[in-house]
Amino acid sequence: MKRFFGVKCLLFVFFAATCLAFFPAMASAQKVITLNYSNFFPAPHKNSIIAQQWCKEVEKRSGGKVKITYFPGGTLTPAAQTYDNVVKGIADIGESCFAYTRGKFPMMEVIDLPLGYRSGVSATNLINAFYAKYNPKELADVKVLWLHAHGPGVLLSKKAVKTMADMKGMKVRATGLAAKVVQALGGAPVGTTMPETYDALRTGVADGAMAPVEAAQGWKWGEVVKYITQNFGSAYTTGMFVVMNKAKWNSLPPDVQKVFEEVSKEWVVKQGKVWDEIDKEGYDFAKKRGNQVIALSKDEDAKWAKAVRPLLDEHAKALKGKGLPGDEAVKFAVDFLKKN
Repeated sequence: MKRFFGVKCLLFVFFAATCLAFFPAMASAQKVITLNYSNFFPAPHKNSIIAQQWCKEVEKRSGGKVKITYFPGGTLTPAAQTYDNVVKGIADIGESCFAYTRGKFPMMEVIDLPLGYRSGVSATNLINAFYAKYNPKELADVKVLWLHAHGPGVLLSKKAVKTMADMKGMKVRATGLAAKVVQALGGAPVGTTMPETYDALRTGVADGAMAPVEAAQGWKWGEVVKYITQNFGSAYTTGMFVVMNKAKWNSLPPDVQKVFEEVSKEWVVKQGKVWDEIDKEGYDFAKKRGNQVIALSKDEDAKWAKAVRPLLDEHAKALKGKGLPGDEAVKFAVDFLKKN
């Protein structure tokens, strides 16, 4: 009887020791926060690579508490639906362009105006400063992690464009507010997506395209255009977001939220630099293929800037009609770029 009791005690001790070893490990496993991230940039693009690096950095600094599954190339959510799908929780984190849903983000669309951008760093700094100042309600249903914007949106074309008169009647790929820029300069906008534009240029559906010069390499447009016109006076950008589902954000413990915010703040700087790096690579790629870079004269560039100025006033007026600070918002953006 005593021997039986002793065996029972040994079994109990063994069982208890096993539980003590097993349950903490199980509890630890349960603490891993699994998230998904949807991005429209194709996997090889440097803006996709830097997004994946952000995921890894968050995982590392969280000490393994966070695991992010990354979906590039619109494989989880289409670009134009990414924001709404983040709100719905289909994607936990999403990256896309404000311009893909025109009218949904009237304040943030100020950034897309032809303000005369000169670099991706200044465009990215502006969009984050603008959001910090105005905190527009149009983004209230998500957690904004960080924002960024590409370098100067200029003209890549199949024919030489040295004056605004050369733009007359040209079929130029442009989306969002960039389509209005094309119209203001005398061209006819063609509404193709970035992936569709290569074939549009190759087949003659479009004579040119408005975009940052990185598209010459990143989207291979340098293979189907012959000229790059540096129309910096009328250069625009495209504002982009990296946002998280609000409920998912609120469910994160404070220490994990802090990691997300710290890493995202660092990525603002990295992202701006990447835009300028890939613009340089775009120029190099285009020149190697024999493309010619056309720098507008100071007077000609000023003429292009004057032609698009009404778009700034028009947008400011539209914002005021919605009860938003239109004049102030546009002035803030213009003044910021003059100083940065």
